[in-house]
Amino acid sequence: MSRADLKKRIASRTARVGVIGLGYVGLPLAVEFAKAGFPVTGVDLDEGRVAGVNRGESYIADVPAPVLEPLVKGGLLTATTDYAVLAACDAILICVPTPLRKTRDPDISFIVSAVDAIAATLRQDQLVILESTTYPGTTEEVILPKLDSRGFKVGKDFFLAFSPERVDPGNSRWSTRNTPKVVGGVTAACGEIAGYLYEQALEQVIRVSTCKAAEMVKLLENTFRSVNVGLVNEIALICDRLGIEVWEVIEAAATKPFGFMAFYPGPGLGGHCIPIDPHYLSWKLKTLNYYARFIELAAEINAGMPRYVVDKVIAALNRHEKSVKGSRILIVGVAYKRDVGDTRESPALDIIQLLRDRGAEVVYNDPFAGSVKLPLSSPAEPRGSSGGTSARPATGLRMESRPLTVKLMKEMDCTVIVTDHTSYDYQWLVDHSRAVVDTRNAT
Repeated sequence: MSRADLKKRIASRTARVGVIGLGYVGLPLAVEFAKAGFPVTGVDLDEGRVAGVNRGESYIADVPAPVLEPLVKGGLLTATTDYAVLAACDAILICVPTPLRKTRDPDISFIVSAVDAIAATLRQDQLVILESTTYPGTTEEVILPKLDSRGFKVGKDFFLAFSPERVDPGNSRWSTRNTPKVVGGVTAACGEIAGYLYEQALEQVIRVSTCKAAEMVKLLENTFRSVNVGLVNEIALICDRLGIEVWEVIEAAATKPFGFMAFYPGPGLGGHCIPIDPHYLSWKLKTLNYYARFIELAAEINAGMPRYVVDKVIAALNRHEKSVKGSRILIVGVAYKRDVGDTRESPALDIIQLLRDRGAEVVYNDPFAGSVKLPLSSPAEPRGSSGGTSARPATGLRMESRPLTVKLMKEMDCTVIVTDHTSYDYQWLVDHSRAVVDTRNAT
């Protein structure tokens, strides 16, 4: 099969698409290609996910079961734990996690494992696209040598590209389908055919000149948000010192029709991208003897916000002549953002542990997160602080969401609103709380 034949198969929807990783990125992407008429095979090592997909049952909020089920029943979408199926795929999309190690260095081991599996069965005219967020240069420096080892020439015998995922869980307006898709190839031919594939299933494709440029696009997007959230969090700290209401200041500043974009302070950053992705860029630049000062400073400020929240809780308890030690505290919302159940990197977990370290009895409610597991170690002090880590390490305790009842509220000494889910009745919470610390201006 030639490159022209591959394009014909893509145009006729006979090209088989393989998606490695069926999480919040991979499953919605697999569904979009299946909806466009492509036969899609999802590969995931989680047997529960695979079984769920094959039953037509969705575990991703942005993929309703009524959308998934007919695609599975119609034979357009199947899932497996067996990487060997990739040999039959014409296009392979890698959508695996890229977390940080404890040292805050990039962990691309999931990418490496996926690429090793692809390389084992790579054949001519296959298209491989990495979607997982990573540092600029990963596609060409890590993936390309592994695929080149098969003796094929990139851009001629096989095609390699990078296209950053831009998923925003819980966003009802922007989905995988209508969010513009950025793509860059190792060669012009790679970028052209990767863009052509996406055009069959997604509404708009933006081509950039190289993989590095596409990798940098994703990091710029999330670093932009991280730095601006860090700025507005520092403004919140400044306003607190000056006795100014920060929300009033932001609301008034947002009336300017040019030159200002409103960001809002909060208890810290959470989720799969914003707290993590800037560190990929910062780490890469350190290898080039450059210190990314804005990125590091924003991370420092954002990482310090949970301690600021705890200080506010202590102050609220003091007003009621209560010590934090022995106090009963309710955390309202533990997900990293509104109306989702994802608790990865959520500042709520740090707030809970910091309060527990100070002897408080902490419970939580979250309609989207039925249980959480606290980190195995307490949050470190922000760089430059006078302290160290907390004296008592966390134990990895698993906690269950408690139902919101009048009885529970009467038992609590303080309510802390961390995640402002729209389903909460905030007036009810205020009416039944002895003290409230609102980190989201929900009240």
